[in-house]
Amino acid sequence: MSDSSPNVEIIETDLLVIGGGTGGPMAAIKAKEADPKLRVLLMEKANVKRSGAISMGMDGLNNAVVPGYATPEQYVKEITVANDGIVNQKAVMAYAQGSFPMIQYLDKLGVKFEKDGSGEYNMRKVHHMGTYVLPMPEGHNVKKVLYRQLRRLQVAVTNRYMATRLLKDADGRIAGAIGVNTRTSEFLVIKAKAVVLACGAAGRLGLPASGYLFGTYENAANCGDGYAMAYHAGAQLANLECYQINPLIKDYNGPSCAYVTGPFGGFTANNKGERFIECDYWSGQMMLEFWRELQGGNGPVFLKMDHLREETISEIETILHSNERPSRGRFHERRGTNYRQRAVEMHISEIGFCSGHSASGVWVDEYAQTTVPGLYAVGDMAAVPHNYMLGAFVNGGIAGAHAAAYCASTTLAAYDEADVLAEQERVMAPTRREDGITPNEMEFKTRRFVNDYLEPPKVTAKMELGQRRFAEIREDLGHLVARDPHELLRALETQTILDCADMAAHASLYRTESRWGFYHLRVDHPETDPNWACHTVLFKDEKGRMASAKREVDPFIVPVAEEEMSAYHQLRIKTPAAAE
Repeated sequence: MSDSSPNVEIIETDLLVIGGGTGGPMAAIKAKEADPKLRVLLMEKANVKRSGAISMGMDGLNNAVVPGYATPEQYVKEITVANDGIVNQKAVMAYAQGSFPMIQYLDKLGVKFEKDGSGEYNMRKVHHMGTYVLPMPEGHNVKKVLYRQLRRLQVAVTNRYMATRLLKDADGRIAGAIGVNTRTSEFLVIKAKAVVLACGAAGRLGLPASGYLFGTYENAANCGDGYAMAYHAGAQLANLECYQINPLIKDYNGPSCAYVTGPFGGFTANNKGERFIECDYWSGQMMLEFWRELQGGNGPVFLKMDHLREETISEIETILHSNERPSRGRFHERRGTNYRQRAVEMHISEIGFCSGHSASGVWVDEYAQTTVPGLYAVGDMAAVPHNYMLGAFVNGGIAGAHAAAYCASTTLAAYDEADVLAEQERVMAPTRREDGITPNEMEFKTRRFVNDYLEPPKVTAKMELGQRRFAEIREDLGHLVARDPHELLRALETQTILDCADMAAHASLYRTESRWGFYHLRVDHPETDPNWACHTVLFKDEKGRMASAKREVDPFIVPVAEEEMSAYHQLRIKTPAAAE
């Protein structure tokens, strides 16, 4: 690539939304509905028509709070218990109260949910206590529905621009963001009154067992951009030691979908065909029992469906092989796995940050506001535990409506031109080299070290050694080379992954106890300590160093009795011998 200075375009908007997957489009939609005159710009590093974790649709809602099956209070209690009490209940309640109205809104837009003969939503039970699963057998149309609404409301969209850093004024208020075109390397500076981050999980943190950089459980494009931008902008991030670790299909690295099969009678079984956990709802304790079974003589672990009737299996296949990951059916066919004859081998995913499946994200309140004025965060990167797709929609809508009001009450802030020039130099540095370390080489090394040093069970000495190895890789950034705009995109993502690796190590070392089952299992601090019944927040201190602090859990608005708090610790099915 040329070493000449890149072209820079400067545009102005009221609200900038970064991320075109799930929460981002809904934030833009609800902002425009709240104020049709609001200038809203949606920035996406791919193409909003098929971007994000729901690019091919979704097979169901995992956390639908539908009247007659659950109340918001019941849901808040369930998530509080599932997350060991380390939750901001106000934020969880805001989601719970917005859940059913959002389902009705999506239904009117044309998103198809499963209904019974009387036209009511056909709810299924998977969670340990409540009933919250709403199947979507034809959920492949979600992105199309969202895109039509964006067009109808005239939301401006910039595809193929990757946001790299947020801009602030001298008082710390959001002033906009900087982006780079992933096809031309042209720069874009967006002046904005407020920014909504909706960049998804940090799914490219650990390395899959296959070794493929993009064979991740999460959408591989979600590499932690939002986490890194929030951190560098001075926002607090919460509970990053609470990793995302999920059960998956061995070698396919996609979800095993016990959520889908469980209501039909499928279940997780050991190599004897026996069920060993009572509930297939993803939680840290469930993953701990899963890991224990793998480590013992009863592994491998399987998703068992061969005992079900033909019509039931056919219905499961229709759901699993036509939504979200259509390649699943082809994978099973090539491997010779037929649900009628053979169980599906399962394994454990690589680690990542994701509030959608655990609790690690950017700290937000019940309005999706971060600790930086004018900055919002939604979806898998916002610290509202067990959020999933519907949480991204609901909290995206909350953020969009609140941000519209915020924009109406404020003016554009002035940023420092020196910040733009410094970011241009950082971004373009790899393009000014003729030879060096490629992004793929550096990313592979970083993520292999994440596996070597940060995966649970966590060991203090290993994590400290990991920090030294990450520092060595950071020194090598001076040799990172990008020979075209696509490699520049990968070079920027590699630096984001390195930032997230540093945060994972720092946060895990800070919380000196074990909590959330397998998510934060520390060998040298094996017990849960009541002194750590708090959030941990990670942030950049006044000297620009990574720092952590405790943050108290706000008083519960939905009480949880002491005896109820341990419900998710009792998931293992007792054997007859153990019962005696």
